[in-house]
Amino acid sequence: MSLVTKDKMNKILIVDDHPLIAKSLQSIVDNSNIGEVIAVANTAKQCLDLVASKHVDLVLLDINLPDGSGLDICKSITEKYPQIKVLAITTFSEYTIIRKMMENGASGYVLKNSMPEEIIEGIETVLKGEIFLCHEVDLLMKKKSSEQIFLTPRETDLLKLICDGYTNPEIAEKLFLGIETINSYRKNLLFKLNARNTAVLVKIAMEQKLI
Repeated sequence: MSLVTKDKMNKILIVDDHPLIAKSLQSIVDNSNIGEVIAVANTAKQCLDLVASKHVDLVLLDINLPDGSGLDICKSITEKYPQIKVLAITTFSEYTIIRKMMENGASGYVLKNSMPEEIIEGIETVLKGEIFLCHEVDLLMKKKSSEQIFLTPRETDLLKLICDGYTNPEIAEKLFLGIETINSYRKNLLFKLNARNTAVLVKIAMEQKLI
């Protein structure tokens, strides 16, 4: 059986100002073999400095930091380094904060009271390029999404092209937008429709006649 070398393991940065929580998260990652914790940041500044100086695949990001908001940090990271995934790990379970975090580019949202298995699942899902919400957050968002779904004209155009099978580069060319803008719109659509991946997104669009 071949083993995954450290060079090939996903590089994970933990950002949390509580040493015990940071240590617990590091232990979960180390014991799961899903990645390698390359550093732990206690502040927003440390986080941004590490992202700029090291190879990072995933940031486990707290929202409440002593020198800044994880909401702003998430937006900064995903705009400047779109290849880096961000998974929020926090105590905040308010709809508006979850919504803002996802709109700012996060690929997932996990509460700190989640079981280690759920945190691992979140890391694995986000690293695969999919959206992940822990069970408690997922229930909250489903309750909200049961209300009338409203898509902007741009989101409707994008959804139609996705359902027609166009790739992100093809959609960017058709809509005269940058590829990262399309990636951001697609991520927001996945979140808004509570879809884990593109296949589910298309299924929901067809079932609810959104296009």
